Amino acid sequence: MTLPIAITMGDPAGIGPEIIVKAFRDAPDVLQNCFVVGDLATLRRAALVIAGDAVVMPVAVLTNVQDLALCPPRCIPLLQIGQEDTLASSAPVPFGQLSARAGQLAGDCVVWAAIAALRHEIAALVTAPLNKAALSLAGAPHSAFPGHTEMLQSLAAAHIGQSVAQLPVRMMLANDELRVVLVSIHLSMRDAIAAVTFDNVLQTLLITHRSLSAVLGCAPRLGVAGLNPHAGEGGLFGTEEQDIINPAIQAARAQGLQVSDVLAPDTVFMRARAKSGQPGEFDAVLAMYHDQGLIPVKYLGVDKGVNVTLGLPLVRTSPDHGTAFDLAGTGQADASSLIEAVRMARSLSYQN
Repeated sequence: MTLPIAITMGDPAGIGPEIIVKAFRDAPDVLQNCFVVGDLATLRRAALVIAGDAVVMPVAVLTNVQDLALCPPRCIPLLQIGQEDTLASSAPVPFGQLSARAGQLAGDCVVWAAIAALRHEIAALVTAPLNKAALSLAGAPHSAFPGHTEMLQSLAAAHIGQSVAQLPVRMMLANDELRVVLVSIHLSMRDAIAAVTFDNVLQTLLITHRSLSAVLGCAPRLGVAGLNPHAGEGGLFGTEEQDIINPAIQAARAQGLQVSDVLAPDTVFMRARAKSGQPGEFDAVLAMYHDQGLIPVKYLGVDKGVNVTLGLPLVRTSPDHGTAFDLAGTGQADASSLIEAVRMARSLSYQN
């Protein structure tokens, strides 16, 4: 059997457990050779919510990853986290409520799966959404990280004996029509603008080129969004394009990368968008900050968006949405993005 894919449960107070149950129910072929890293009581509660008046999907508890080969069909394989802890035996946390306990369990799931991936015990990990505030409430070590990306970067760097600075990573949001890679992620606008430096832009181009070359089998065509309106309009609306971004583009081209000139951010995403089965002008767009890149991807459909972390020595994908506390416990959450994240994880794991 090929190495399996681990799906971390996410925040147990959010929709993660419910979309996982829906994915196993609705897309068993896609979820083949996958298992959940999480909590038994929480997953059983989610199965009850999703079933309604129908038959409840059973949860099969694994002793270890190898037990997955013996797991019967039409059930949800689970590796319980915290078996020696009261987390495993206590009732699930309430729906839609922030808590340190929820943050601890969500963080523990990610740590286990990341270490398993770094040890080549699993092919990839797919992370259901966690809540950054709950992660902070959990305390050390989870509170040191604002989200999945930073946590995985730290764990991977420690595993290979490097500092975090020596293992730069980037976030890519992708769907069937558009791929966007971000120069910076979870920063305030002031800090995000300050993060648009020659080194950061060039590094993002190099990471994107290396990662997408492996996926596409050829050098990707990269479009670059400007920071300012109209890409600075020749310096009238800002000089970052002239002083920082264009020099980084020239440096990338000198290393053989296919990179556009810096382009107006209000048009570059439309030029890159694939439509009616025809590829866009670019294979990916470099966005200068978080919302600049995420808004166009999410506008095209959150249900198909996938978050991919580039630059890690492991494959990690995630649905392109949050914990949706307001939907937790209703059974209404859409599992499409999670299913696409599993598809993406599988395709990327085959490339590595």
